[in-house]
Amino acid sequence: MPLRQSIRLGSFLLKQKLLRREKFALLVELEPLFACNLACAGCGKIQHPASILKQRMPVEQAVAAIEESGAPMVSIAGGEPLMHQQIDEIVRQLLARRKIVFLCTNALLLPKHLHKFTPHRNFAWMVHIDGLRERHDASVCKDGVFDQAVAAIKQAQAAGFRVMTNTTFFDTDTPQDVIDVLDYLNDELGVDNMQISPGFAYEKAPDQEHWLGPEETRQLFAKAFAGGRRKKWRLNHSPLFLDFLEGKVDFSCTAWAIPSYSLKGWQRPCYLMDDEYVATYKELLEDTDWNAYGRGKDPRCANCMAHCGYEPTAVVATMRSLRETIRAAVGS
Repeated sequence: MPLRQSIRLGSFLLKQKLLRREKFALLVELEPLFACNLACAGCGKIQHPASILKQRMPVEQAVAAIEESGAPMVSIAGGEPLMHQQIDEIVRQLLARRKIVFLCTNALLLPKHLHKFTPHRNFAWMVHIDGLRERHDASVCKDGVFDQAVAAIKQAQAAGFRVMTNTTFFDTDTPQDVIDVLDYLNDELGVDNMQISPGFAYEKAPDQEHWLGPEETRQLFAKAFAGGRRKKWRLNHSPLFLDFLEGKVDFSCTAWAIPSYSLKGWQRPCYLMDDEYVATYKELLEDTDWNAYGRGKDPRCANCMAHCGYEPTAVVATMRSLRETIRAAVGS
């Protein structure tokens, strides 16, 4: 992350410690709609009924939920957020409240809507790139999407926006696949930061066969990161989370740190599983049995090493260690 954002996050964590808060939101996954213009093999979001896919969250409701949580960062996802007619207003209002905002998109609609947004130091496009051309187009189940996404990224960069990418890996990916796509994004496309994660077995995802297990995940990233490669990539992760991915450390899940808010309300327990929805953030935080989730606790979590559950654990662990704090600061 940019140094100013790292300092902002560090100040937020220090405040929580001083207030002796055991649980708090670092980032909210905001889903103002479920509709999408793609039907990706690894995503089950568009499996909702047509009546729900037509709904759009009002601006006031979206902003109020983020304010209620107190989180310093917001990741706006979906569905495809650019299908929301007032998504630019949601972003503007969140930035006005000094939130760090990431707008996740497949980038197909980005050229059409780019003029509605203004570059801001706390705003970044988060474009999904799940591999190079053939791999990405297979993942999103549509030819030509990779080239359109790359063209959109270049257009946003030329307009002065920060652009990040998010790449999900499956058991069909090899260490060389990881290296190739990160080298391309880092060196050729020159995006500001890259985010990576092993795929999670969405219950309603069309593809239920290609999820990575923990040991497969560790082997994949240990080989991809070998020889100090990860140091040259502008990865948007704490060093400890990258250690976690390649099996150097292990963590428990802290799903409460990245809660999800959607058209149905606050999603319990996390962005990846929807056991129940509640009306308020307070109810989500206080009435959820957080100890019941995570690897070794809930069978559905057995293969999960996703960043939404384990990155916040790594961030908190970083703040508790002077050595790790310095290590992360050097990376920033």
